[in-house]
Amino acid sequence: MFLCATGLAYLPGQDLDRAFMVMGYVFCLSTVFVLSKAVRDAHQAGLRGEPETPMWRVVVWGGFAVAMGLTLWGLLRMQIDATYKAYLGVSWLYLVTSAFTLAKTLRDRHEADLADARGARHEQAQAERALDRTAG
Repeated sequence: MFLCATGLAYLPGQDLDRAFMVMGYVFCLSTVFVLSKAVRDAHQAGLRGEPETPMWRVVVWGGFAVAMGLTLWGLLRMQIDATYKAYLGVSWLYLVTSAFTLAKTLRDRHEADLADARGARHEQAQAERALDRTAG
């Protein structure tokens, strides 16, 4: 995010171009988290044998495609030096891949915490049963 913010803050050109790119980056960032969650939820629903809502898939993937496409379009149409475009493009793609990694890491951490809590409850239940057997 720092690389993107730096590139956008010092972006030469019109304020409207800068504002468009900021909105595009934010739109991409938010759609990455929605897409990550939707893909993971669809996978888990498939494991449970639950049907997925096809229209939700269209909305999620469509939103991601629109965000990426419009941001790329905005980047390519700006009248700035190729070096600035390259910097903004690389930092934008790094932002997107980092957001996917962060979303996965946060979700994995949450699932690990839930598994730990289930394990602790299971161990506590076993200890209580063993205590009941020895007391009874």
